[in-house]
Amino acid sequence: MDSSRTLVISDLHFGKHDAADVLRRGPARGRLIEALAGCDRLVLLGDVLELRHGPVRDALRAAQGPLGEIGAVLGPEGEVVIVAGNHDHYLVHEWSERRVVDGFPPPMGLESDVDWVAGEPLARIAEWLGRDRLRVVYPGVWLRDDVYATHGQYLDLHLTVPTLERLGAAFMRRVVALDEAGPRCAEDYETTLAPMYEWIHAVAQRADPARSHRLHGGSVRGWNALTGPGRRGLRGRSISLAWPAAVALLNRARLGPFRSEISGPELRRAGLRAMTEVVGRLGAETGHVLFGHTHRAGPLPADDPAEWCTVAGTRLVNTGSWVDEPSFLGPDPAHSPYRPGFAVVVEGSEPPRLVNLLDG
Repeated sequence: MDSSRTLVISDLHFGKHDAADVLRRGPARGRLIEALAGCDRLVLLGDVLELRHGPVRDALRAAQGPLGEIGAVLGPEGEVVIVAGNHDHYLVHEWSERRVVDGFPPPMGLESDVDWVAGEPLARIAEWLGRDRLRVVYPGVWLRDDVYATHGQYLDLHLTVPTLERLGAAFMRRVVALDEAGPRCAEDYETTLAPMYEWIHAVAQRADPARSHRLHGGSVRGWNALTGPGRRGLRGRSISLAWPAAVALLNRARLGPFRSEISGPELRRAGLRAMTEVVGRLGAETGHVLFGHTHRAGPLPADDPAEWCTVAGTRLVNTGSWVDEPSFLGPDPAHSPYRPGFAVVVEGSEPPRLVNLLDG
């Protein structure tokens, strides 16, 4: 009987400009270390490093201490698997370039091992984790025959909420002339999205972190103006009134389809619809698909289980995040699906189990 235990966490975002990556803090890190004590494998499911807010060196500096403690508690026998996300796609950029230029490795399927460690930052991460080599897998990894895990950034091509990432994906679809049928495999998603990730990364390496912080703050204020409860100022009311017209223009420009509703429930539903689309197009229908990216953990007890199940019967599980995002926590932060600290436990042959390691 299989008694192995895997812990899956995503969206650590080491190096966020506002220090919202909670694993920099001793108490949060201690709770994770406790949970890892009985684990055979740790899967870091994308966006381990925040490489869009500043230089790589800043993210590595933030990650060194926590990753060193993680490596120590897992010991040499514990396995670490890293899956790149959209914010740290640079972790696999050399592999991605070789894939295009040299045709090596072969066109990616659901799991392609990047079985080498070259230069920073992977070599540094391997060193801190106490490993000569790392298993880096992209775009996802099979944890069992019935459990597939991927960061989930491909859902941006299908999202009906016009986020900045979704708009960027729509423009890239035009640039690479992806046909009307849309992506048919992981390679199609990568061809469309990877150039955008590379451009954003290149800009971040030269950007002023203070300016990046201000831009991020502006996007948060815009979100609050559209969705925040209570009275709004003139600017907030103006944005809300103009929003449906702006969405209609985007749809007429054939960048959508988008919906004008912006709310917590609609963000959840839109993310799940988009991930369902990805699962079907990748041919990843199986018992369970784990993903992160949206930072919205689930399914939680109050959620409708039917929303988290694809037409083919695959059960979706979102791993949440390890960043503190007050603007998303709502009026009851202690019970918010966006609160940090979520993880998924895959143990033996049991169904994946969503937990929050920071509760209580």
